[in-house]
Amino acid sequence: MQIKRTLSDCILDTSQHFPVLLLTGARQVGKTTLLQSLQDKKRHYVSLDDPIDRAMARNDPAGFLQRYPTPLLIDEIQYAPELLPYIKMAVDKTRLPGQFWLTGSQQFHLMKNVSESLAGRVAILDLYGISLAEEAGLQSVQPFLPDHKLLALDAPLTKPLLLPELYEKIWRGSFPFVVTHGTGVWERFYSSYVATYLQRDVRDFAHITQEDVFLKFLQVIAVRTGQLVNYAEIARDTGVSGITVKSWLTVLRVSGLIELLQPYHNNLTKRLVKTPKIYFMDTGLCSFLAGWDNAKVLERGAMSGAILETFVVSEIIKTYRHNGIEPKCYFYRDRDQREIDLLIERDGKLYPLEIKKTASPNLSDVRHFNALESLRQTLGDGGIICCVEALKPLTRTLSAIPIHYISLLEMN
Repeated sequence: MQIKRTLSDCILDTSQHFPVLLLTGARQVGKTTLLQSLQDKKRHYVSLDDPIDRAMARNDPAGFLQRYPTPLLIDEIQYAPELLPYIKMAVDKTRLPGQFWLTGSQQFHLMKNVSESLAGRVAILDLYGISLAEEAGLQSVQPFLPDHKLLALDAPLTKPLLLPELYEKIWRGSFPFVVTHGTGVWERFYSSYVATYLQRDVRDFAHITQEDVFLKFLQVIAVRTGQLVNYAEIARDTGVSGITVKSWLTVLRVSGLIELLQPYHNNLTKRLVKTPKIYFMDTGLCSFLAGWDNAKVLERGAMSGAILETFVVSEIIKTYRHNGIEPKCYFYRDRDQREIDLLIERDGKLYPLEIKKTASPNLSDVRHFNALESLRQTLGDGGIICCVEALKPLTRTLSAIPIHYISLLEMN
């Protein structure tokens, strides 16, 4: 089953302006499938997973580009960074847009190489797992904002997500293979995924040889999704140093598996809380690593609220990055322990959001929003993203927002 991806239009538009396009993302999110579905008959395709082509790309990059003329799609470019200077020379000869499409499954050294070799010539886009909108068959979806007028005018085209179905999607995850094949492959897929990630990315590219310790680290991080990073606790539970924890968190972030949400302050030189929060970008992988065997147990368990918050944050981030926009998403926490789950900064306004597992929200759930008044920042509409079935006004500027509204708002 071919699922239409929101990023498609952005890829085609970007390719009309830049000679090189690099599509990055975690393994198995559908990068190659997406680009192949968009390429025309003139574009050649080559995968550096092929050992013969990989060897030629490394040992004779000039000859490789003669064998595969442009327009060209090169899959897994990280296996042959030797190609990048030659790609630069090729595009500098003509400056024609759309000459090279590249994919990279991880970014440990890739981003540095690309930035140095193709500066000013390459556009970099990020792909994640299947979004709620994409699974529902909607492709042109706008970045999410809790703007009342927007929410009222562009009501979702699908039915509400009730608790059992919601947690089934959360537990299942968003990797295309699991979405299209169903939960019957869930354990086999994630078990194989973790093994491949440890062997091919962590060992070969991040040069981490302690695979068993790193697996334990993954599990420790998974049960802390939605929480502030506590380097000392993670180090203690994993059996490594705090410095190693910071390094390994970077590995997870740059390989597209987690997001480190930063605290907000309108003065960039000051932070109320310098520690970020961890969010897995795929809740299925998070559930697997944390040991939750099915959706019902997850929904009733200790991680129920944190995994829901993780799901909502990841879905909101997708609506931005799948439109080629870097989201300005933060959380708020001050010294008085007042917390706000999510702040979206857009067009000079701050949009505050709480994320709750409730179908009966009330104003006590947003009692900390008044802390934002001290920031002297223009505030937009906000609300509580929760398990209500329909949009429900709470005040003139605050609403209870159903979870299925996140990424089901079509572009006008």
